[in-house]
Amino acid sequence: MKNEKLVIQITSDTYGSESEGLGENLMKAYIFTLTETTPRPKTMLFINRGAFLTAEASPVLDSLKTLEAEGTEILTCGTCIDFFNLNKQPSAGLITTMYAIADKMNNADNTIII
Repeated sequence: MKNEKLVIQITSDTYGSESEGLGENLMKAYIFTLTETTPRPKTMLFINRGAFLTAEASPVLDSLKTLEAEGTEILTCGTCIDFFNLNKQPSAGLITTMYAIADKMNNADNTIII
């Protein structure tokens, strides 16, 4: 089950900023937990350092692929991919533009920003 109006925007590759190691573990746990709970988000947006989470060798790649296979749209900011010199195509989901990101957020009933 997915929530047709929920968008989750991930702005970092860690959850929180005080402890990098802890933040990495928390992000991995959060995204895994999304695969185990319902409703699932309709869309997940990855911007800024969040783009690292959709790239090759990401510690959350399996969870993102599970969410994607179950219907969650995974979108990564193309400008962010270019800025950080990540692969031209994310290993999960698709590349998107700021126009599409704004549209997804503007049309959501609920947006969670992490």
